[in-house]
Amino acid sequence: MSTQSFADFGVHQDIVDSLADAGIHSPFPIQAMTLPVALGGHDIIGQAKTGTGKTLGFGVPMLDRIVSPNDPEFASISYAGRPQALAVAPTRELAIQVAGDLEKAGRRRGIRVLTVYGGRAYEPQIEALKRGVEVVVGTPGRLIDLAKQGHLNLSSVKTLVLDEADEMLDLGFLPDVEKILALTPASRQTMLFSATMPGPVVALARRYMRQPTHIRAMAEEGESDSATVKAITQFAYRAHAMDKVEMLARILQAEGRGLTIIFSRTKRTAAKVADDLVERGFAAAAIHGDLGQGAREQALRAFRSGKVDILVATDVAARGIDVENVTHVINFQCPEDDKTYLHRIGRTGRAGNTGTAITFVDWDDLPRWGLINKALDLGIPDPQETYSSSPHLYEDLNIPAGTKGRLPKSAQTRAGLDAEVIEDLGETGKSSGRRPAGGQGGRGQGGRGEGGRGEGGRGRAGGSGDRSGGRGRSRDGERTRRDNAPGSEGSSAPAADGTQRRSRSRSRRRTRGGNTPQAADG
Repeated sequence: MSTQSFADFGVHQDIVDSLADAGIHSPFPIQAMTLPVALGGHDIIGQAKTGTGKTLGFGVPMLDRIVSPNDPEFASISYAGRPQALAVAPTRELAIQVAGDLEKAGRRRGIRVLTVYGGRAYEPQIEALKRGVEVVVGTPGRLIDLAKQGHLNLSSVKTLVLDEADEMLDLGFLPDVEKILALTPASRQTMLFSATMPGPVVALARRYMRQPTHIRAMAEEGESDSATVKAITQFAYRAHAMDKVEMLARILQAEGRGLTIIFSRTKRTAAKVADDLVERGFAAAAIHGDLGQGAREQALRAFRSGKVDILVATDVAARGIDVENVTHVINFQCPEDDKTYLHRIGRTGRAGNTGTAITFVDWDDLPRWGLINKALDLGIPDPQETYSSSPHLYEDLNIPAGTKGRLPKSAQTRAGLDAEVIEDLGETGKSSGRRPAGGQGGRGQGGRGEGGRGEGGRGRAGGSGDRSGGRGRSRDGERTRRDNAPGSEGSSAPAADGTQRRSRSRSRRRTRGGNTPQAADG
């Protein structure tokens, strides 16, 4: 860490004081290199390995340029209440983390920061924009949606930041990023940060940035210029698929283990591993794409607060999880490539701390691991065949002798995921992530639930479903247009003898899930 303070760079005193309130007094190397250039208003391409503290590298200059509600001139500016700074992030988790850091640094200046991303209701985000904000942090999709609806006006943006630009490329967001850039003034200051600089990211920078200064902080003084984080001790073991969970359970009882993140390649594996660990007595939670945003944030809050000390995640969460004191990262499945490997293990050994990274390599993954090892020069070309009972596993990871694959009752001291309240976010699209009582996965009450056909789907509790969607009974049991439609049940049709005969509804059918016909009939 630099011996200089943030005040030495001419940063606004309120920002310096806000950082000091959070225990941050001196900038990290990437921050010290970025601040003089960024505070001068120049465009920047920042290339830094994960965990180096680059968020404040762009966040402090961004906040320094803002006219805040506490400033005397705020009342006289024409753009008061419109966003003056915009940060674009590829994932919800990263957006939340960036916004948290900006709120922390801008607290004393009274700077209002809004985070916008999909999976949450539009209304609270729209209301916040109407009240006025100075900084918006968001994911590309929701930013474009709000702009198209006329709620997000980016015409007054002075500073725009693209964080983790290489990840945006991988997720296919670069066309969306270009749309967002087109909505901002050409005179803006643009800062782009990325761990790697693939061709399309370089092309984006050349097209939308003005004579950018390239700042590279990939190697510390005296280090080889390697992207691998030096502070992380790395192990790789050739593991059998049937023995992985048993190995995992014993590794998680290693001496000195703190918060731990386990990565898998698939959502199903993440959910299963978390369930298996809970079954064995561990306080674990999963975070993956099939969970609603409320359930994902519940898991992250429980992890940060220590209610659970194990988070099982897919790669969607590899960026953006910035939690202090993560001591271990375990790759339950071998990463796809060296870049994914670096982003996974970068959750530990952050900001001067040390950590341990462990990778399980299946026999089928040996060629993939060989490429990762060669690209990063890890020195582990042929991982040792390892089982849960292998002596070298206990020795390498400081696992106490006699440790078995189940956490002893005496060590089960954490509250668990259920102790963390799940927040109602008014979610769109995804289910909340909790399985409804009496149903498996997406099948809620009465058959296909919210994850299936939606309101007009089959057997929805509280009303019959109709394939036309919404012409049956509404959720609260009130009758809709069908009740009085000709030929519907409840209307009469003339019989051949001239008497009124009650017609039979063609749409009526047996409901699922144990619901009686009254559920469809009233």
